[in-house]
Amino acid sequence: SLHDALPIWNDLYEAMLDPRMVYTCAYWKGASDLAGAQESKLDLVCRKVGLGPGKRVLDLGCGWGGFAIYAAEKYGCEVLGVTIAREQQRWGQERARAKNLPVEIRLNDYREVEGQFDVVVSLGMLEHVGWKNHRTFMEVVHRSLKSDGIALVHTIGQNRSAHHATPFVHKHLFPNAMAPSIAQIGRAMEDLLVMEDWHNFGPDYYPTLMAWWQNFDRNYAALDHSKYDQRFYRLWRFYLQSGGGIALARDGQLWQVVMTKSRRPQPDCRCV
Repeated sequence: SLHDALPIWNDLYEAMLDPRMVYTCAYWKGASDLAGAQESKLDLVCRKVGLGPGKRVLDLGCGWGGFAIYAAEKYGCEVLGVTIAREQQRWGQERARAKNLPVEIRLNDYREVEGQFDVVVSLGMLEHVGWKNHRTFMEVVHRSLKSDGIALVHTIGQNRSAHHATPFVHKHLFPNAMAPSIAQIGRAMEDLLVMEDWHNFGPDYYPTLMAWWQNFDRNYAALDHSKYDQRFYRLWRFYLQSGGGIALARDGQLWQVVMTKSRRPQPDCRCV
């Protein structure tokens, strides 16, 4: 795949993303630019799960630590984020350390996380674990939650169940990734977790992807073209613009699912 032949480093994402390096769909309600829309999304998540001082949070698939740093900075909680990408781990940990925040970004497989947390959050990871691992993912969420804990999973979704991504996505972008359907998420959660709220803001992926494309296109000249040649430019343009088309056509969704363990009192998590 392209990723095997041509590693993609932090410089690409610094050129494309917002200052917090959030690589998931933004929330554009009341926002006028990408940075504001990403902060709106992070704050929405924090409010849905009731964050505050003293809360211990697990962020599964934390990327560059954008949510972890925001949650610690704005809501005073302690966050453990896990990622399997070394460049993400290094970038996020350095940023958290520079801000003197109680955030640990750990290079760790999500299945190996130990301990229990008040809150478990995962933004943009479920679509990457593959359909065979949906149940395992929810088991990790379940065992990592305290009995009165609350979880939020933010994922790309699709309108029909499938067991593989398109060949283009699998070959060039995200090997083994596959956006789940409602049915697949439901089966993975069954007898483990209670669905408290299901929020779809799939149309917000269009302005998010277009903002990423505009940033990438504007900053491309300054990137190292021995790493990101014209073939890469064309592929990346197709990826971002076709993703926007999928969102516009309502063929792809963006779901935030709030979950608790059974017998927990229903939380006040409808914050839209």
